[in-house]
Amino acid sequence: MKKIINDSEQVVQDMIKGLVAAYPKQLKQVKGTNVIICKEAPVANKVGLVSGGGSGHEPAHAGYIGKGMLDAAVVGEVFTSPTPDQVLEAIKAVNSNAGVLLIIKNYTGDVMNFEMAAEMAEAEGIPVDKVIVNDDVAVENSTATTGRRGIAGTVFVHKIAGAMAEQGASLKEVKDVAEKVIAGVRSMGVATAACTVPAAGKPSFELAEDEMEIGIGIHGEPGIERKKLTSAAEIAKELTDKVLADIDYKDSEVAVMINGLGSTPEMELYIVNQTVQEILAEREIKVSHTFVGEYMSALEMAGCSVTLLKVDKELKGLLDAPSTALAFKM
Repeated sequence: MKKIINDSEQVVQDMIKGLVAAYPKQLKQVKGTNVIICKEAPVANKVGLVSGGGSGHEPAHAGYIGKGMLDAAVVGEVFTSPTPDQVLEAIKAVNSNAGVLLIIKNYTGDVMNFEMAAEMAEAEGIPVDKVIVNDDVAVENSTATTGRRGIAGTVFVHKIAGAMAEQGASLKEVKDVAEKVIAGVRSMGVATAACTVPAAGKPSFELAEDEMEIGIGIHGEPGIERKKLTSAAEIAKELTDKVLADIDYKDSEVAVMINGLGSTPEMELYIVNQTVQEILAEREIKVSHTFVGEYMSALEMAGCSVTLLKVDKELKGLLDAPSTALAFKM
């Protein structure tokens, strides 16, 4: 294992300190926790948005803290859900009595711990609601979920719900628009090489030089097929066809996200995007926005995912709304 770290047991704590030190005008760490919040939080009369999960998915989730997106991110250990008490601290830190929405990726540990934290917060009189993102069409259930996994499409939920909250919407209105995004967002990924969790010290799985795994999760969970590596065009077509088969996007307008998983060069992501755009054009599906880069990574795993979000006038407006988030400036 070759990694630029000090201690495999301290990577998360070291990362948080370095992140907050890099952006002291925008971020602060809640003392004694792994919670990072917006420097201005809580904002009076504004719904607070909290998300999070295991580390290793950077820039998710702390990279999406900022005006117009998240108010707080709860940072778990690598690929490990944050504990309920940590989530509770995030809720309390951003609560301004307008309510707090939890945006949860559908992984069993995340769902359980965020729901426990919500109950604890409600017991303290804080109005809390939640949405669960389940955009991965690869498998109906996985080794870590009941139902579909939540992956890169979560970033669209952060952006649009964050914009709605910034406009002064109520907790119910923010939840409703988040649910609207979840209903129209779908993703699918591919891996060409594994990542190495620092504490494990060895790759999470093995893929031969000429192999790829279609439909893999963001922790290296199995996909739907291991097969010989093909061209970027064939990979893009397989991912996009699977997404398009899940929702009828005909005569729709979509936002596109080509997401790198950690060690895939932007050059390759743009090559994938080229084919995705051609497929959408052939099917007469209009593209409103395109985002290419690393938004929901998996340490240094190689590969990418394709996400499509069905948009209308409301969602396009919220996507275009200003954001000061470090990893999603608009």
